[in-house]
Amino acid sequence: MSPTRTPAPPPTSTPAARTKAAERQPRPEPSSRAARRRSRAAWTLALPFLALFAVFTLLPVAWSLLMSVTDTKSADLRSPLAVGFVGLDNYIKLFQDPVFFTALRNTGVFVLFGLPLTLAAGLAAAVVLDRGIRRFRAVFRVGLYLPVVTSVVAIAVVWKTLLEPRSGLVNTALGWFGIDGPAWLADTRLALPVMIVMAVWRNLGTVMIIMLAGLQGVPRSLTEAAELDGAGPWQRFRRVTLPLLRPALLLTSLTTGIGYLQFFDEPFVMTSGGPLDSTLSATMFSYRQFGYGNYDYSSAAGYVIFMLIAALTVLQFRVMREKD
Repeated sequence: MSPTRTPAPPPTSTPAARTKAAERQPRPEPSSRAARRRSRAAWTLALPFLALFAVFTLLPVAWSLLMSVTDTKSADLRSPLAVGFVGLDNYIKLFQDPVFFTALRNTGVFVLFGLPLTLAAGLAAAVVLDRGIRRFRAVFRVGLYLPVVTSVVAIAVVWKTLLEPRSGLVNTALGWFGIDGPAWLADTRLALPVMIVMAVWRNLGTVMIIMLAGLQGVPRSLTEAAELDGAGPWQRFRRVTLPLLRPALLLTSLTTGIGYLQFFDEPFVMTSGGPLDSTLSATMFSYRQFGYGNYDYSSAAGYVIFMLIAALTVLQFRVMREKD
């Protein structure tokens, strides 16, 4: 007669087994009451920002749009509801104003030359810092980025002092070589190019930092494979590195282009828009009209600038978007 077998006790569950079992169990869905409570808490935390945004951004934007289609002047501030509706008359008047066309032309020249020069200079600096300079790299980064964090008014004052025709350092240095330096900021042919050069020097640091981050994200294996296939340095940069920098190029071109379309501080500090309106920008034209009390005309000019910014942004997205 065979002995009776005692059934083995069930295996003791380990902590790891209990953890896996708990993970397999479906988690209870949050109740609608808890979801609503979290939603109310989120909106409560966002309410201060929304209030400030509405008061200091949305309201002024909407009010300026209304002013651009009315005959609002500085004298109408006491009775803003008594102004008259004029439709698109301010915009029609703008495009019949030769001074505004001069301001638009100066702004277009500033963007047309300043934007590609800034991108090219920033990209060149990033390539040199990424692969050319090994020692004191951090020092060069700080030195090239320092103008970005410096006040543009301070930079404009320094450049104006350096370019003084009689006592400025630039003409003094040219005099050492027997060259009679020009009146840089008093010449209608030189004032705007000087501001373009200053803007490129001041803003290439931002482009350099973003491009440097993009270059460090390019896989070395791709460039090494292209080198093994016989591609030269320029071909590797053009066919491999540059396409991978498209997002960085789009970001820098957008931010720099928008900033250049609104350039104001340089001519305001250095030339006051002169000589003979050769450095008058579109934003400075709008500022002048506001100072004259023509709030309607100034608002219309501001919205023309806004439409130019929107058009430039759409154009840059179409040109530099990712290709399938």
